[in-house]
Amino acid sequence: MTESVLAASHRTIARGSKSFHFASRLLPRPARHSAWLLYAWCRHCDDTIDAQVFGQAPATPRHDARRALALLIEQTDRALDEGPLDGPPFEALRQVARDHDLPARYVREHLRGFAMDVEGAEYAVVDDTVAYAYRVAGVVGEMMAWLMGVRDRDTLDRAADLGIAFQLTNVARDVLDDAAVGRVYLPLIWLREEGLDGADLARPDTRAGLARVVARLLDEADKYYRSAAVGIDRLGSREAWSIESARRIYRAIGTEVKRRGARAWDRRVVIPAPRKLGLVTEAALAVWRRKAPAARPAPREGLWPIP
Repeated sequence: MTESVLAASHRTIARGSKSFHFASRLLPRPARHSAWLLYAWCRHCDDTIDAQVFGQAPATPRHDARRALALLIEQTDRALDEGPLDGPPFEALRQVARDHDLPARYVREHLRGFAMDVEGAEYAVVDDTVAYAYRVAGVVGEMMAWLMGVRDRDTLDRAADLGIAFQLTNVARDVLDDAAVGRVYLPLIWLREEGLDGADLARPDTRAGLARVVARLLDEADKYYRSAAVGIDRLGSREAWSIESARRIYRAIGTEVKRRGARAWDRRVVIPAPRKLGLVTEAALAVWRRKAPAARPAPREGLWPIP
């Protein structure tokens, strides 16, 4: 791997996700660098499907998402199969896969999540939403845990739970932005109980009902945040500090969305730097005070079954 690829990957995470970049800096150097490389490929996938730059630019009206997905799959397969590379994100993926013997099934499952967006999948019940969250974020949690040396199934499942919780929080925060481009990830059955459908979400008079649906989704996310804590307790101290910091920061986003209620989308919810520092300090204390993990893991009762 060239230094330029690592530098480019670092720039990508620094610009693409302030929260994840903040938490990644707490990792030991080898894990930190691997996390940056993995993030670079994941960010590239997301931006490619949506014709965006770091998730910020508006979608291009003439963008052919199906063609973009087909090319992305082809480029990813070449990176995994030692074929010609198509730029730094794919060089980053190849390096991570080589260094950690990363199972290709994780990478391909992640691409299945983007295929759900391209195909216009509908989310009738909450398990459908969680299945999507697993593919676009839960499997990234599994890959991150793999990079840290985790191999036991239960801990990998808890890492997936954290990714699922992150994505459900994203859905809650970005629900109006997603609806503006025709994507509704909220369970349709919950929307119908409030007399809503996807076409209603932009209307100001629907905000109270929308806030109730989003609160239900964030309650669901909390189940996954709690489950993830079981796996974090099994990590080394530096890794646990980083991941627990990310867990607390992202959970705080959901807490603020829920607190604002119908005004949650008046302006984007962000966690200010001083509050992030406080949460990182709380995470450090929690890791320092933690007890030995229980011999028998707490069951994942009531949660979506990780495949």
